[in-house]
Amino acid sequence: MSRLVGKVVIAQGGGPTAVINQSLVGAVVEARKFPEITRVWGAVHGVRGIVEEKFVDLSEATTHNLELVACSPSAALGSTRDKPDADYCLKIFNIFKRHGVHYFFYIGGNDSADTVRIVNEFAAKERYELRAIHIPKTVDNDLPVTDHCPGYGSAALFVASAFSGANADNIALPGVYIGVVMGRHAGWLTGAACLARKHENDGPHLVYLPERQFSIDQFLADVDAAFKRHARCLVAVSEGVWGEKDAKGKKIPLAAMLMRKFGREPQVDAHGNVQLSGGALADELADMVQKQLKIKRVRSDTFGYLQRSFPGVVSATDAREAREVGEKAAQYACWHDVDGSIVIKRTGDYAVKYELAPLADIAAKTRVVPPEYINAAGNGMTDAFRAYVRPLTGELPYVERLWAPPAVL
Repeated sequence: MSRLVGKVVIAQGGGPTAVINQSLVGAVVEARKFPEITRVWGAVHGVRGIVEEKFVDLSEATTHNLELVACSPSAALGSTRDKPDADYCLKIFNIFKRHGVHYFFYIGGNDSADTVRIVNEFAAKERYELRAIHIPKTVDNDLPVTDHCPGYGSAALFVASAFSGANADNIALPGVYIGVVMGRHAGWLTGAACLARKHENDGPHLVYLPERQFSIDQFLADVDAAFKRHARCLVAVSEGVWGEKDAKGKKIPLAAMLMRKFGREPQVDAHGNVQLSGGALADELADMVQKQLKIKRVRSDTFGYLQRSFPGVVSATDAREAREVGEKAAQYACWHDVDGSIVIKRTGDYAVKYELAPLADIAAKTRVVPPEYINAAGNGMTDAFRAYVRPLTGELPYVERLWAPPAVL
């Protein structure tokens, strides 16, 4: 069988993760093994680097350097929030033609998959041979078809570990603690906080996801009940929880509702999404609990970007699978002459296999947390969810309590 000779362009898009560089290095090292690959170019700052023709030659990066990069967080090539339309993707395709690029590997989420799909369609129309592979990456874990996404396991481990520490702190100084976790449309990351519960009365005692409508009155009632039961309360909240819908049926983030209530207009990003980063939601919820429930000690945090690229908390499973999806991208492109998105399939108690899904099945689609993973009250996670997420994070740092009887006076 004749081999397709040409360059590889690999890029990273969207939010960085603790293991995205494992996928980069996996694809680069594997691609360099194939004689038909003439050069491996990295696009600086994602697709923006392609249209600006800013590349680095990864063919000449030493293996030692690449392996050190693989174990480093964030996106080594630089990333972008550009969301290419058809005209943008046509520019990408024309640059590929001009430079003899016949392999395109893009590491990213659902928008990145859509970019790969559109570029691939231009190539097909012009009968230009291009092997276009989407390599999955997102801490949100919201890509369809795949069982889970590289990047999620490590971010979930961070969230669970953070709540484990917050729980210990809250035992020492009881009160209400509210932690706001990333997740605009899907609550996979917030749900992982439930792994912090080792003992029956451990927190988080309440978990709220954007898959359920959020009621402030019910939230206050839930916190009140948990506080009366445990004399303290830990709450995990997705940043994207919503309370109302607009006239077009679009969910309005609670953070935006609360900001407008107090005369502040929320910022909007380039894609028209309300900016959810910052501490507005955590601050307002804490203020309501303190004032309406008359609880003196109420504290809150917004985890923000700490969740994405924290170097001290990396899941070994996540790192291994991130590396392997990168390797599989090169193998599918070079051995099998196919296009698509790498997906992870869970088998047995916990093992995985890798398959290739059509780009159209992944592109611009979102997978939310299914109903069977959320409790009936809509304020916690089920055992089924814990069984799903635990193999992805691995063991949490061990936290023990002091067990001793009261002294006899």
